[in-house]
Formats: sequence, C-alpha cells, structure tokens
Amino acid sequence: MKSNSIYKLFSRYILVVLLIFSSHSFAQEKMTDQSKTENKEIAFLLFDNYETLDVFGPVEIFGRLADKYTLKFYSLEGGVIKNSHKVSVMTEKLTTATKNSYIFLIPGGMGTRKEVNNEVLINWIKEISNSSDYVLTVCTGSALLAKSGLLDDKQATSNKRAFSWVVTNGPNVIWDKKARWKVDGKYYTSSGVSAGMDMALGFLADRHGVDFASNLALEIEYNWIKDKDNDTFKAK
Repeated sequence: MKSNSIYKLFSRYILVVLLIFSSHSFAQEKMTDQSKTENKEIAFLLFDNYETLDVFGPVEIFGRLADKYTLKFYSLEGGVIKNSHKVSVMTEKLTTATKNSYIFLIPGGMGTRKEVNNEVLINWIKEISNSSDYVLTVCTGSALLAKSGLLDDKQATSNKRAFSWVVTNGPNVIWDKKARWKVDGKYYTSSGVSAGMDMALGFLADRHGVDFASNLALEIEYNWIKDKDNDTFKAK
C-alpha cells in the first residue's frame, strides 16, 4: 500500500513537471511568433546613380528600430549597385523580394531619368508596390512609381527642382507643388533628397505617435520638419 501511494505521488509530480515544461515551451513559441510578426521588412530599391541621402537618410532612421524592421536592398539584376558618389551597395535580385514587404522604398537620383523607360523595372515596381503594405518614394523616385500608373488619381509630390520633368511621367497624378511630403492611402511621396528623412519620421509618427518620431529625431540630432504640407523649396 505504501509503495502504491509513493507511486501515485511520483506520477503526479511527473505530470506537473510536464505541464510546466509544455506551458513554458508554448510561451516561448508564442513569443517567437510575435517577434517574427513585429519584425517587418523594408525593401529598398536601388539602381545605378541613385541619390545617396534618398536611401541612407531613411536607412539611418528605420535602421535604429531593429526590433521592429528588417532592412533589405534590392536591384533588378542583383549584385553591386553604385551611384555618382561612388557609394556601392550589395543587393539581392528584385525577383526575390518578399511578396509581402511591409514597406517598399523607391529613391530618386539622376538614374531615374534612365529607369523611367525601363519597362521591366517599372513592371516589377508595380508588382511589389501592389503587394506591399506601404510604398514610400523619395525625390524623383515618385516618377518611377507614377510611370507604373499606381499614382493615377492620387495626390503626390516630388523634388521641386525636377518637378516639371517628374510630372511628365504621371499626367494623371494629382501633383502638389507645395508639399514637403504627401500621403494618399498607402502611398507616401516626398520632395527632394533630405525630405525623405522628414517623410520617414512622418511615417513613424503615423504608426507609433509623434513623440516616438520626435525622440528618434533627437537621437540623430536632426531638426525634423513636421509640416508636410509646406516645403521650403518651391517648384518652378
């Protein structure tokens, strides 16, 4: 009888241990799943002669949030992409881009003058933009997005010095000559070069609050222009 009681107690002890272990494993698995969900991909499109700050301004901002975002660089053919400042970046093929990227960011630069006529690239821009949660363009990157037709009947802006050229690539876009950056649905378009940083902070403010974005701007000692509707620079 005594041995039987000991056996029952031992069995109950083993059962409790197993329940604790399984609960702990489930909690760990749940936490892992949540962390995967929270870590969202930002896909940066690169091409020859992209504008340096168009890319690395937002990279500096989003890159500080490694617990929330994963940054990846893509180009049409993959490999090393260089710009006029001799900044080289190793990229992955655009065809391998995640079909459900959280953000697809398209920079500007002198290279856009050539790439607006690259039908293969424009088609990929359209496909990836359609499958992304948000699409951000900096400077003349809006010309590439406009060429895809996705900005038709939407409000957008671009580099003010190149504004007259950009609008020729999207005659059905509602172009704003005054804005620092524009938001229309999932599309964020910014004015020239440094405006991409203001837009990136504006995007974070829309998702996480103004205080969150302001604190991040303070971290990088950047004077964030919060007024998206009025750019210091004017289109000719």
